[in-house]
Amino acid sequence: MPIRISSRDEQGAFQILLDRQSALDIGAFAVDGTDISPGIAIPSDGDPRIDHALQGFFFTCGPDHIRHPEAIEGDAEGRQFPLHGSLCGTPVSRTEMAGPNDVPGCFAETHVELANGGKALFSRRWAISGDASEVTLFDRVTNTGQIAFAPMLMYHMNIGGWLCGDSTLIAGAMLPDGPRAWRFGEGDSAHFCVPASDTATDGWAQVTLGPFEVLSGRSLQVRFRVDTLPFLQMWRCQKGDADVVSIEPVSHRIAKRTELAADGDLPLLEPGATVDYALAFQVG
Repeated sequence: MPIRISSRDEQGAFQILLDRQSALDIGAFAVDGTDISPGIAIPSDGDPRIDHALQGFFFTCGPDHIRHPEAIEGDAEGRQFPLHGSLCGTPVSRTEMAGPNDVPGCFAETHVELANGGKALFSRRWAISGDASEVTLFDRVTNTGQIAFAPMLMYHMNIGGWLCGDSTLIAGAMLPDGPRAWRFGEGDSAHFCVPASDTATDGWAQVTLGPFEVLSGRSLQVRFRVDTLPFLQMWRCQKGDADVVSIEPVSHRIAKRTELAADGDLPLLEPGATVDYALAFQVG
């Protein structure tokens, strides 16, 4: 059974369903009774883990790889990192409800078997802000194995494209040419990735998608910590039955692992070491 967290403020009510079978990612995200996740209107890459996760509002790539499969460095058998990494589809090991001072939320730990033979502990805490308007997330990756690995992480925040209209824009200080239409690029599918660190405020970047008519003109606002999530990626797909747009704070630019390593962008996380990630979102 999913874990249900709900809240209400002066702007309305929301409810999120946390998926115990996939690292406590978010399945449904209902705002005033409207689930804004894409559901089955998603493209398939042939991986059942990802097909399930994409249907929800939020899923996590990593912690050893993001994006499409690539070769595991130094692997004599020519094996590859799986699509979007090893975490997705991994059940949580334990959960604990609420947080400090009984703040509404949930804590979970997920033990992850990495593709290169290593191990990691993925510690996650969801919470709701004191004014009940914002959902916050704090993640920590700990190397619990015997070998070092390069941590990578990307969050997919998936919204049904049918919610978007002619006035729906993507806005954020990191966009070099200002706000842009939600249906950016050419063709039925497109993506882009831009640096977010230089335009962040107090170490956090913010991007907004909206307004949405079905949500009474409100928008989805996402903030993320840029020391470990220095890029914003956006993706959309309106191909066949698919209709989804995604906000994706991410640790690395779009490049092959070999290129990232050559540029020094794949630093290793040694056994026992940790790395932290954080974001927050609200509809307002």
